[in-house]
Formats: sequence, structure tokens, C-alpha cells
Amino acid sequence: MTGVPASAAGGSSGAHRARGTAAAADGARSEVSGSAPGPADEGGKAARGGKITAAAVNQASVWNVANLLTMLRLLLVPGFVALMLADGGYDPAWRSLAWAAFAIAMITDLFDGHLARTYNLVTDFGKIADPIADKAIMGAALICLSALGDLPWWVTVVILGRELGITLLRFLVIRYGVIPASRGGKLKTLTQGVAVGMYVLALTGWLATLRFWVMAAAVVLTVVTGLDYVRQAIVLRRRGIAERAAALEEKNA
Repeated sequence: MTGVPASAAGGSSGAHRARGTAAAADGARSEVSGSAPGPADEGGKAARGGKITAAAVNQASVWNVANLLTMLRLLLVPGFVALMLADGGYDPAWRSLAWAAFAIAMITDLFDGHLARTYNLVTDFGKIADPIADKAIMGAALICLSALGDLPWWVTVVILGRELGITLLRFLVIRYGVIPASRGGKLKTLTQGVAVGMYVLALTGWLATLRFWVMAAAVVLTVVTGLDYVRQAIVLRRRGIAERAAALEEKNA
């Protein structure tokens, strides 16, 4: 016994039935006359609108700050070459300006990847353009230095050959997995940047001797880390082949 009169309970049920009938009538009128939708329709349109808005944001995300820094590095390459070769390529003032452009490119290389990973700004454009920008500025600097006679051509060939070879190797084994960047690889990149930057500047005396040894360290790290990447690629390929074979045997069994 709840103490609720039957009339009150019946009134409550009648009220619910009345509201249901009114809602059904409103829905029918909405379908026939095309009038304003109810809350459910508004929710559906809001969901569809949210999807459209999200798609628009994803489409526009290529213009994020990480990609803009990558684009800046690409634009710095021809500017760097022009400054490096200005007035015959041996004027200290022009070489200092070329060093400034090279330094900006190296600094932005440190920041764009960090920003992309930290703030979820990774895009397909960035994945392709970032390594191209890195290789372009370093390759331009090495080729200019060798063309001017400041750096032996074999050094340029070793460094660029290693960079292009490892990039190709990554693509060849990507079906089996991704070769992660090692600490040695990061140290190699830093050492290369410092060494090439010192060669871009018109240094003399003990600084010129120091840059020789820094470049020697960069070449050693380039070769050692390159061989380590080859080892990782071989291990990754063998593991991938073994896993595929095991999966095929399990499937056939």
C-alpha cells in the first residue's frame, strides 16, 4: 500500500499517454510539413555537424606550426646556397650570413618534430617533408663546401651516401617494422650539424683545427651508426620473415 489514490495514479498514466500522443503527433506533423525537428533530430544533426567540423579541422591541420617550420627549412635551402656562394664563396660576411641561415634550419629541425609529437600535429605532409628538409639543407651545405674546396669530396660522399642509403633501407624493411632512431643517430646528427656549421664559418687558427676533429668525429659516427642501422634492418627482416612463416604454419594447421 503506497497510499496513492487510484485516481492520482491513473491521472499520472493518462498524462504520460497524453504526452506520448502529443509527441507522436508533433513527429508526424514534422515529417509531413518539414517543420523544425525535435531534440533527437537536433542531436543527430549536431553529431553530423561535429563530424563535418572534425573533417574540416583535419583537412586544415597541414598548416600547423610544426609543418610551417618544416616549410621554412625548405625555403632556407636556396637562400643558404645563394649566401654561401655570394662573392665567390670566400667573403667572411656572406659566410656568416650563410651560417645564420644554416643555424636557423638546424634549430627548427629540433623543434618541429617535438612540437608535432607533443601537440599531436603529425601529418602525412610532415612525415614526408621533414626528412627531405633535413637532407636538403645538410646536402646543400656539404656540396657547397666541397665545391669551394673547404671539405674533401669523399667526406661529402660518405655522409650523403649514408643518409640516402639508410632512408632507402627504412623503406625496404618497413613491411617488417620501423627502425627506431637511436641515441647514436641523434648524436651523429648533432655532431654533423656542429661540424658543418664550423666549416661554413671562415674560421682560422685553432678553431680551424678544432673543426677538423669535430668533422672527423662526425664521419666516424656516420659510418658506425650506418652499420648499426644495417644490422637492425637485417634482424628486423629475419624476425618478420620468421613471424610470417609461423603464422602461416599455424593457419595451415
